[in-house]
Amino acid sequence: MNKLNEYINSGKFSVLEKSDTLTKFLCRSETQTENVGEFFANETPPGAVVAFRGGMGAGKTAFVRGFARGLGEKGRVTSPTYTIVNEYLTTPPLFHFDLYRLESADELFEIGFDDYLTRGGICMIEWSENADGEVSFSHRIDIQRAEDDENARIITISRA
Repeated sequence: MNKLNEYINSGKFSVLEKSDTLTKFLCRSETQTENVGEFFANETPPGAVVAFRGGMGAGKTAFVRGFARGLGEKGRVTSPTYTIVNEYLTTPPLFHFDLYRLESADELFEIGFDDYLTRGGICMIEWSENADGEVSFSHRIDIQRAEDDENARIITISRA
C-alpha cells in the first residue's frame, strides 16, 4: 500500500481530487492540516521551493508544522512573521519564510535568499505572492476555508 493510501485509510485526511500534477485535500481540523504537511514532507525533494497562498489564519503555519515534523523536527514550529525566516536543522534542512511584512521581493534577496537556495534544503514561503516574478517555485500550495465548515480547509498542492 502506498503512503497516501495509508494516511487516507487511517483517517488522517481526505483526498478530494488526485492527478499527476495536482492533489486536493479536505482537512476538518488543524491536526489534519498538519498531517497533510507531514505527508507532503515525504514527497518533497531537497531543493524544492514551495509557494503558499491563503489568507490570514488559513493554516499555512499548521501545514509547515506538520511538514517539519515529517522531516524529523521535534521542537516548536512557529510563523516567522517578524524574523522573516526560521531555520530547522532537519534532513534536509527546512527554511520557513514569511513574506507578509516585506514591501518588495528585493528585501528577500537582501537577507540572503539566494544563499538558502544553495544549501540543499527545502524553502517554504508563506505570502509568496510578495515574490511573484522574482522566485521560481517548484510547488504551489493553496489553502482556503471550506464553505460549509469554518474549521475545515481545502488544500490544493500542485507542481508549479
